Amino acid sequence: MSYNYTGQVAIITGSGGGLGRAHALAFAARGAMVVINDLGGTRDGGKSSEDTSLTAAEKVVQEITDLGGKAIINGGNVTSEDDMQAMVDQTMSAFGRIDILVNNAGILRDKTFSKMAIADFKAVMDVHLMGSVIATRAVLPVMQAQEYGRIVMTTSSSGLYGNFGQSNYGAAKLGLIGLTNTLKLELFKYGIRVNALAPVAATRMTDDLMPPQMLDLLTPESVSPAVLYLCGKEAPAGEIITAGAGTFARAQILESEGQYLGADATPEMIAESWDKLSDMTTAKSYKQGSDQSQKFVVNAFENKA
Repeated sequence: MSYNYTGQVAIITGSGGGLGRAHALAFAARGAMVVINDLGGTRDGGKSSEDTSLTAAEKVVQEITDLGGKAIINGGNVTSEDDMQAMVDQTMSAFGRIDILVNNAGILRDKTFSKMAIADFKAVMDVHLMGSVIATRAVLPVMQAQEYGRIVMTTSSSGLYGNFGQSNYGAAKLGLIGLTNTLKLELFKYGIRVNALAPVAATRMTDDLMPPQMLDLLTPESVSPAVLYLCGKEAPAGEIITAGAGTFARAQILESEGQYLGADATPEMIAESWDKLSDMTTAKSYKQGSDQSQKFVVNAFENKA
């Protein structure tokens, strides 16, 4: 299957550098018209020391146009509803449609939870989680009218598995999985597929968190094929793809089959049955929350019969 994006329009937030830049160049190389959204701030969300906040975005647009592609700059803040609506309006004026949204914008304010200011927790949640919510809401009417769209949320292993000093980042990134899991159900009938990417790459977000030997392998370009796959015409829905250094994998939330202990169960009974009820050899992933509820009800009826 060939992945050709000629005639399609992709918005990529936070694409002035790092992963976003790599995604933008990858889409442009396959024919897409690209919107380079970048606020131009520092890694922690502060104001850039550069003369203009759009310098990084301008460079990416120049790279794309030098290669014969089409791209425009948008300097909107993903946490602003007005900015994201203006981005949609700008995109529609320039290109007439929106096929793809990659929610990639992010900041880091790492510190152990007990030492972290609530303001730093909220700032990271606002950009990663609410920024993705706001950008997605802004493009949604266009995609619904087209009856076609591809949306990628950028999650992280910090959200899926935890990471020391990143309670704010991890909470936001796992929140995006919850958002993905619901939007995959609500938007499927409109031809919109929503998925999540959990990347590991050497960017300014990670350049002082990993040794040089690892960073040399973890290029942003080695991640972008996963985004291209998730935005294809035959894209799945509700999947989590992990990607780094050329390796790609599927992640899932799994639940054991469990064991019926009765409505009058006690914590002692749970402790005694722990080995059996926690056995993951027959674990499975559920399509939606009601599937889990059905399991509980079926078990109760069968054991009372």
